[in-house]
Amino acid sequence: MVSAILIFFFAHWFLSLFFHTFFLHRYASHRMYDTNKFWERVFYFCTWFFQGSSYLIPRAYGVMHRMHHEFSDTEKDPHSPHFFKDVWHMMVHTREIYAGFVTGKSLPDPEFTTEPLPVWASLDKFGDHRITRLVWVGIYTSFYVAFAPSLWWYLLLPIHFLVGPVQGAVVNWCGHKYGYSNFDNGDHSRNSEPWGIFLLGELFQNNHHKHKDSANFAKKWYEFDPTYPVMKVMHWVGMIRLRPTAVAKIDVSKKQAA
Repeated sequence: MVSAILIFFFAHWFLSLFFHTFFLHRYASHRMYDTNKFWERVFYFCTWFFQGSSYLIPRAYGVMHRMHHEFSDTEKDPHSPHFFKDVWHMMVHTREIYAGFVTGKSLPDPEFTTEPLPVWASLDKFGDHRITRLVWVGIYTSFYVAFAPSLWWYLLLPIHFLVGPVQGAVVNWCGHKYGYSNFDNGDHSRNSEPWGIFLLGELFQNNHHKHKDSANFAKKWYEFDPTYPVMKVMHWVGMIRLRPTAVAKIDVSKKQAA
């Protein structure tokens, strides 16, 4: 049934994306909020569960993303689109850097590990295992076998298999090539509204690179970051504690120099 496939696809896309931006990006990389060990483990588990076959280990992602901010759109940037002929080559390059941090073959500069990185070694070992990833591939494929009305729908399966890297590639390629800028950051970061809503705020790259500690990636009245209101509710009920720097008011009435 078409409805079942669409529900499954968009549920997987947005749930994996939420924990990508909420946990991997805003917590592991930037520590925009604090939380206790119980909720950290819940968010950690959900990140693995919803990313599935494309699970990204938080400590490796966090280091790589901190490098991205430090070296934005330079040759040291792990994923600047301005040094690759297409998005595929950018993804391969990013994967090599990420894999180096996961295996320990590459050691990050200490400046990128000063802020604590979340680690759950047993889940990382299990979630990163080839068999675990293949089991997820089997689950996604089985769902399509059961519900896809035609073989054309199977073309969506590669997105399920690689949903985390696909989302990251879209953000880093489009967010540093297309759209408008509110700030002069000295790089090529851009805001890509109205498409950003489909990436839960992640395509406000220009805003984010200017104010990397701000939990609200939207800065103009017509911009909307769907993840931020969810974080505010989680703060109010005590699941997380947003840091003062993450909720500080920012004047964006004029373009600001980097």
